[in-house]
Amino acid sequence: MPTDYVSRVRKLDWEGLRSLWEKIDRRSTPRWGKGKALEHLVLRGFELGGATVRWPYEVPMAGETVEQIDGAIHSGGLSCLVECKDAGVPVNVEPIAKLRNQLLRRHGGSIGLVFSTNGFTPPALTLARFLAPQIVLLWSGQEIEFLLQREDFCSALLKKYQYSVETGLPTYDTRVEELG
Repeated sequence: MPTDYVSRVRKLDWEGLRSLWEKIDRRSTPRWGKGKALEHLVLRGFELGGATVRWPYEVPMAGETVEQIDGAIHSGGLSCLVECKDAGVPVNVEPIAKLRNQLLRRHGGSIGLVFSTNGFTPPALTLARFLAPQIVLLWSGQEIEFLLQREDFCSALLKKYQYSVETGLPTYDTRVEELG
Protein backbone atom coordinates (compact mmCIF):
# COMPACT_ATOMS: atom_id res chain seq x y z
CA MET A 1 0.00 0.00 0.00
CA PRO A 2 1.44 3.40 -0.92
CA THR A 3 2.30 5.55 2.06
CA ASP A 4 3.45 8.76 0.39
CA TYR A 5 0.08 10.36 1.02
CA VAL A 6 1.40 13.92 1.03
CA SER A 7 2.73 13.82 -2.53
CA ARG A 8 -0.47 12.11 -3.68
CA VAL A 9 -2.83 14.64 -2.12
CA ARG A 10 -0.70 17.60 -3.20
CA LYS A 11 -1.46 16.65 -6.80
CA LEU A 12 -5.13 17.32 -6.13
CA ASP A 13 -6.83 20.64 -6.80
CA TRP A 14 -10.28 21.49 -5.44
CA GLU A 15 -12.01 19.25 -7.99
CA GLY A 16 -9.70 16.40 -7.01
CA LEU A 17 -10.46 16.97 -3.33
CA ARG A 18 -14.20 16.90 -4.05
CA SER A 19 -13.72 13.57 -5.84
CA LEU A 20 -11.71 12.21 -2.89
CA TRP A 21 -14.45 13.41 -0.52
CA GLU A 22 -17.06 11.45 -2.49
CA LYS A 23 -14.92 8.32 -2.05
CA ILE A 24 -14.53 9.00 1.67
CA ASP A 25 -18.29 9.51 1.95
CA ARG A 26 -18.90 6.19 0.15
CA ARG A 27 -16.27 4.57 2.39
CA SER A 28 -14.31 3.57 -0.69
CA THR A 29 -10.68 4.65 -0.25
CA PRO A 30 -8.73 1.41 -0.75
CA ARG A 31 -5.47 3.18 -1.65
CA TRP A 32 -5.45 5.03 1.68
CA GLY A 33 -4.79 3.68 5.15
CA LYS A 34 -7.58 3.91 7.70
CA GLY A 35 -8.48 7.59 8.21
CA LYS A 36 -5.56 8.84 6.10
CA ALA A 37 -7.68 10.09 3.21
CA LEU A 38 -9.67 12.43 5.48
CA GLU A 39 -6.56 13.70 7.30
CA HIS A 40 -4.84 14.58 4.07
CA LEU A 41 -7.96 16.01 2.41
CA VAL A 42 -8.50 18.44 5.30
CA LEU A 43 -4.87 19.55 5.37
CA ARG A 44 -4.77 19.97 1.59
CA GLY A 45 -7.97 22.03 1.70
CA PHE A 46 -6.31 24.44 4.11
CA GLU A 47 -3.10 24.45 2.10
CA LEU A 48 -4.99 25.35 -1.10
CA GLY A 49 -6.50 28.24 0.86
CA GLY A 50 -3.08 29.62 1.71
CA ALA A 51 -2.47 28.10 5.15
CA THR A 52 0.88 26.73 6.18
CA VAL A 53 0.41 23.02 6.87
CA ARG A 54 2.39 20.47 8.84
CA TRP A 55 1.45 17.04 7.59
CA PRO A 56 0.79 14.15 10.03
CA TYR A 57 3.73 13.64 12.37
CA GLU A 58 4.90 12.03 15.57
CA VAL A 59 6.33 13.78 18.62
CA PRO A 60 9.24 11.88 20.18
CA MET A 61 10.42 12.11 23.78
CA ALA A 62 13.27 10.09 25.28
CA GLY A 63 13.34 7.85 22.22
CA GLU A 64 9.62 7.06 22.35
CA THR A 65 6.68 8.43 20.38
CA VAL A 66 4.49 10.31 22.87
CA GLU A 67 2.01 11.84 20.42
CA GLN A 68 0.71 11.16 16.96
CA ILE A 69 -0.62 14.38 15.46
CA ASP A 70 -2.94 14.30 12.42
CA GLY A 71 -1.53 17.67 11.32
CA ALA A 72 -1.11 21.33 12.16
CA ILE A 73 -2.42 24.44 10.42
CA HIS A 74 -1.21 28.02 10.64
CA SER A 75 -3.63 30.49 9.08
CA GLY A 76 -4.69 34.07 9.75
CA GLY A 77 -2.63 34.27 12.93
CA LEU A 78 -4.11 31.04 14.32
CA SER A 79 -2.07 27.94 15.06
CA CYS A 80 -4.10 24.74 15.23
CA LEU A 81 -3.59 21.06 15.91
CA VAL A 82 -5.82 18.82 13.81
CA GLU A 83 -7.58 15.58 14.71
CA CYS A 84 -9.62 13.76 12.04
CA LYS A 85 -12.06 10.92 12.55
CA ASP A 86 -13.55 9.03 9.63
CA ALA A 87 -15.97 6.65 11.33
CA GLY A 88 -19.39 5.32 10.50
CA VAL A 89 -20.77 6.72 13.75
CA PRO A 90 -20.64 10.11 15.49
CA VAL A 91 -17.42 10.82 17.39
CA ASN A 92 -17.56 10.46 21.17
CA VAL A 93 -15.48 12.33 23.75
CA GLU A 94 -12.17 10.45 23.38
CA PRO A 95 -10.64 12.35 20.40
CA ILE A 96 -11.66 15.69 21.94
CA ALA A 97 -10.12 14.77 25.29
CA LYS A 98 -6.97 13.54 23.54
CA LEU A 99 -6.63 16.79 21.62
CA ARG A 100 -7.23 18.83 24.79
CA ASN A 101 -4.35 17.00 26.46
CA GLN A 102 -2.11 17.68 23.47
CA LEU A 103 -3.02 21.37 23.62
CA LEU A 104 -2.09 21.49 27.32
CA ARG A 105 1.54 20.89 26.29
CA ARG A 106 1.55 23.80 23.83
CA HIS A 107 1.40 27.57 23.76
CA GLY A 108 -1.82 28.86 25.31
CA GLY A 109 -2.87 30.46 22.02
CA SER A 110 -2.96 27.13 20.19
CA ILE A 111 -6.37 25.73 19.31
CA GLY A 112 -7.65 22.32 18.30
CA LEU A 113 -9.74 21.31 15.32
CA VAL A 114 -11.63 18.01 15.26
CA PHE A 115 -13.08 16.91 11.92
CA SER A 116 -15.62 14.08 11.91
CA THR A 117 -17.30 12.62 8.85
CA ASN A 118 -20.35 11.67 10.93
CA GLY A 119 -20.64 14.42 13.52
CA PHE A 120 -20.44 14.18 17.29
CA THR A 121 -22.33 12.53 20.13
CA PRO A 122 -24.18 14.71 22.67
CA PRO A 123 -21.50 14.01 25.34
CA ALA A 124 -18.76 15.07 22.87
CA LEU A 125 -20.60 18.32 22.15
CA THR A 126 -20.98 18.97 25.88
CA LEU A 127 -17.30 18.27 26.61
CA ALA A 128 -16.15 20.60 23.84
CA ARG A 129 -18.15 23.44 25.39
CA PHE A 130 -16.29 23.17 28.69
CA LEU A 131 -12.63 22.90 27.72
CA ALA A 132 -11.56 26.44 28.60
CA PRO A 133 -8.97 27.74 28.39
CA GLN A 134 -8.33 25.36 25.49
CA ILE A 135 -10.43 25.87 22.41
CA VAL A 136 -11.40 22.84 20.33
CA LEU A 137 -13.56 23.62 17.30
CA LEU A 138 -15.76 20.88 15.85
CA TRP A 139 -16.30 20.32 12.12
CA SER A 140 -18.89 17.93 10.64
CA GLY A 141 -18.80 16.02 7.38
CA GLN A 142 -21.54 18.30 6.06
CA GLU A 143 -19.29 21.30 6.69
CA ILE A 144 -16.33 19.61 5.02
CA GLU A 145 -18.44 18.98 1.92
CA PHE A 146 -19.72 22.58 1.95
CA LEU A 147 -16.21 24.02 2.28
CA LEU A 148 -14.96 21.86 -0.58
CA GLN A 149 -17.72 23.30 -2.77
CA ARG A 150 -16.97 26.83 -1.58
CA GLU A 151 -13.20 26.21 -1.90
CA ASP A 152 -12.51 28.01 1.34
CA PHE A 153 -11.40 26.39 4.59
CA CYS A 154 -9.33 29.30 5.89
CA SER A 155 -12.01 31.98 6.23
CA ALA A 156 -14.33 29.35 7.74
CA LEU A 157 -11.67 28.70 10.40
CA LEU A 158 -11.56 32.39 11.27
CA LYS A 159 -15.38 32.62 11.48
CA LYS A 160 -15.58 29.51 13.64
CA TYR A 161 -12.84 30.84 15.93
CA GLN A 162 -14.43 34.30 16.26
CA TYR A 163 -17.80 32.76 17.07
CA SER A 164 -16.18 30.57 19.72
CA VAL A 165 -14.41 33.54 21.31
CA GLU A 166 -17.63 35.58 21.35
CA THR A 167 -20.03 32.85 22.54
CA GLY A 168 -17.89 30.16 24.14
CA LEU A 169 -19.37 27.61 21.73
CA PRO A 170 -17.21 25.35 19.53
CA THR A 171 -19.91 24.33 17.09
CA TYR A 172 -20.49 27.26 14.74
CA ASP A 173 -21.87 25.78 11.52
CA THR A 174 -19.96 27.40 8.67
CA ARG A 175 -22.90 26.65 6.37
CA VAL A 176 -25.09 29.17 8.25
CA GLU A 177 -24.94 31.77 5.46
CA GLU A 178 -26.21 29.21 2.95
CA LEU A 179 -28.77 27.67 5.29
CA GLY A 180 -30.30 31.10 5.92
